[in-house]
Amino acid sequence: MTLSRDDAWKKIALHPDPTLEELFAADADRVDKLATRLELTADGLGVLFDWSKTHLTDDLLADFEALAEASDFDGMRDKLFAGEVVNPTEGRAAEHSALRGVGKESSIEEAEALRERMRLLVGALHEGAFGEIKHLIHVGIGGSALGPDLAVDALARDLPLVDVHVVSNIDGVALEEAFEACDPATTFIAVASKTFTTIETMTNAQSALKWLADNGVADASGRVIALTAAPEKAVEWGIDETRILPFAESVGGRYSLWSSIGFPVAVAVGWEDFQAMLDGAARVDEHFRDVNGRDNLPLCAAFADLLYARIKGAQTRAVFAYDERLRLLPDYLQQLEMESNGKSVTVDGSPSGPTAPITWGGVGTDAQHAVFQLLHQGTHLVPIDFIASIEAGDTLDAAHHTILLMNCFAQGAALMAGKSSDDPHRCYAGNRPSATILCDDIDATTFGALIAFHEHRTFANAVLMDINPFDQFGVELGKEIAKKIEKGGERFDASTEALLKAAGVG
Repeated sequence: MTLSRDDAWKKIALHPDPTLEELFAADADRVDKLATRLELTADGLGVLFDWSKTHLTDDLLADFEALAEASDFDGMRDKLFAGEVVNPTEGRAAEHSALRGVGKESSIEEAEALRERMRLLVGALHEGAFGEIKHLIHVGIGGSALGPDLAVDALARDLPLVDVHVVSNIDGVALEEAFEACDPATTFIAVASKTFTTIETMTNAQSALKWLADNGVADASGRVIALTAAPEKAVEWGIDETRILPFAESVGGRYSLWSSIGFPVAVAVGWEDFQAMLDGAARVDEHFRDVNGRDNLPLCAAFADLLYARIKGAQTRAVFAYDERLRLLPDYLQQLEMESNGKSVTVDGSPSGPTAPITWGGVGTDAQHAVFQLLHQGTHLVPIDFIASIEAGDTLDAAHHTILLMNCFAQGAALMAGKSSDDPHRCYAGNRPSATILCDDIDATTFGALIAFHEHRTFANAVLMDINPFDQFGVELGKEIAKKIEKGGERFDASTEALLKAAGVG
């Protein structure tokens, strides 16, 4: 008999609570069951996903699979890949996987045509059609900036074809810093905005255009390219349609790295690596689409996420990248996960119960000397993801990378095992969960796979919680009030009025 969603949750909540050490002692095959390698390429490049140091058990996994059935997970996944409406509040599909070649056929064909247009423009820029271009200032915010910034930082550290600077903050200090690093005579500007109306982006874009003109660039607007789902707005702003790279309205901002929003990535690393990034993501798309139950890696990760967030009361989830190339990954995941699943109502508007935990993190080994005191001896339950690469990203003595990996694996072991002591100040409780994602290397293929894995993990969490991960109305209210302040004539609370007066604003 198929359980209801509520009954499935109730059954999950009734499970016993053994320690991690007890779980390992009771099952000699635990690692084999909960650690899975996903091959990405024919020559064996892959990623190992190890969830064995979480409190998942065979029985829990069976009941989470029952929850997935009660939630019509398979049906929602089919709708996602078929290009059907999965964002009911806005009446939209979510077709980021089609950008990678996995999805509705007509959407894939449209994405391929738009991508070919981008490939030609990237090639023209590299071949000197716009003169000598050494720098690109990419202006965007949110999903239009976080993904490109992460990808460029991760993949273009070794002699990028073009020096890329991603600017998102409206604070002029950020834009001036980019200006200082660039020669206006050899700089191109990319303006990335889905609507081409975002005030921070358009203000920064106008200042960048003025900077070019003020520094002797005769045709400043000819050095600007638009990346948008509203090409007519870009034309109105003054950009020639030959330098507008559109993407579909069905692609959400935080899922748009694979579209023309990825232009700065292709400019920095070249088209071959940009395509490899898409291919790595497509491999995960195929796995997520075709594999069922606990063997589906993003779904299994969602089972663990919800065990801690909904059953064990964890309010945060930490991500620590033991690789400098992924230093911006926690920032990227903050938006992906919290803007997607930071909701308080279900799809039908009913109260939801706990949803997304707060995502945070840092880079190992720096984080060990900053926040791991709380993780080992604090009172908060914080499930952790460790992400590392077997292949080093540097050419220094191998001891650097060996020490890095030893520290990564040691932290997971210590969090689980703990250590008793007669001195309470030196006692480690242990039984603290973690997962490890171990890549063969951080190259374009594995990078694409990592990002797609987290996209699908976010979607799987949402389906199991019966929430919509594709709208983000929570970001609108503050923008509305800022516009009212700019317009004037509105009264606010006493504190806000005092702040406006003190700053001379409004």
